[in-house]
Amino acid sequence: MKRISFLSVLVLLLAIIAMGCSSSSTTGGKVKEADTVTIAWLPNNSGDDFKEVRAEVGKIIEKATGKKVEDRLTTDYAILIEAIASGNAQIAYCGAQQYIMAHDKNAQVIPMVTYSGDSGTLKDAMYYSRILVKKGNEEQYKSGSGYAIDNLPGKKMSFVSNSSTSGFKVPSAAIISYFSKQDKWKSLKDEDLLEGGSDKFFSQVLFGGSHQLSLVNLLSDKADVAAVDDIDVVNYVELSEGQDNAKGAVYTVKKDAAAPFDKLGGAQFVVIESIPVMNAPIIVNSGALERETIDKITALLTSDEVANNPLIFVPKDSKNKGLGFKQPQRFVKVDDAWYQPIRDLSK
Repeated sequence: MKRISFLSVLVLLLAIIAMGCSSSSTTGGKVKEADTVTIAWLPNNSGDDFKEVRAEVGKIIEKATGKKVEDRLTTDYAILIEAIASGNAQIAYCGAQQYIMAHDKNAQVIPMVTYSGDSGTLKDAMYYSRILVKKGNEEQYKSGSGYAIDNLPGKKMSFVSNSSTSGFKVPSAAIISYFSKQDKWKSLKDEDLLEGGSDKFFSQVLFGGSHQLSLVNLLSDKADVAAVDDIDVVNYVELSEGQDNAKGAVYTVKKDAAAPFDKLGGAQFVVIESIPVMNAPIIVNSGALERETIDKITALLTSDEVANNPLIFVPKDSKNKGLGFKQPQRFVKVDDAWYQPIRDLSK
């Protein structure tokens, strides 16, 4: 009996110790940090044309933490989500939907900052999810003096990824909201837009894997319509007609545009739908970095020093590309609640 009692007590003590260790990792206890901070980047920002700005972001993180920084480049949105959720990457720059999916996998993944609007606050911190058609085909989508998406059924559609905020989640929600008022499409759901066919909403559905390649699908006639945001292609195109990101705006690919647009100079597209989206966050796995480390990174990112860094927030008359941020924008703190409207799209 004594032996049984001793074993029981030993098991109980081990269980208590295990619970204590588990608690310390989820309630702000000591985190065992890696010697290197890894930053994960979406396919949109993993190309050579973003190499300089990735290096600059790395220098900022290195200065804040005193640690070596390396990049985790990706070819698929799911890779970034898994990398940050698992802690293989400690930091990531991604869209709202990827953040939400990573947070659902691991609640310790939280947003640190996003980039502001011109006000320098969250008030106008937004970019645009757009539905585009190739110039010359826009008459099919005319509605009075403007444009509408009534003729989308039966078209070949290019999305970015089913994990993309502005390249799938937001435009699909807009399509469903618009067409579900019609008896034929009253039961339309996200999953109905993922696959094409004669009995489907779209005749064919393509996924570019990045905003750049979704636009290439459109301009190379692989797709009739494409979902593409503004910020990920802004460095390759210029506004030719209309108001920026408004319905009817016409954009032209620059003659000297880098790959994958290097053979598409002069090609044009028209915006037929435009939806504002909360700006993308820089997120962190708080189970992989100490709170003190996260606070140091946040403080430097939101500083005037970074706001005035011309490689991050590019002067409006500069030829630098950056990540698409323009002065007087800057990084501002953000929390999970800021992205609730995107989360609500899935309800």
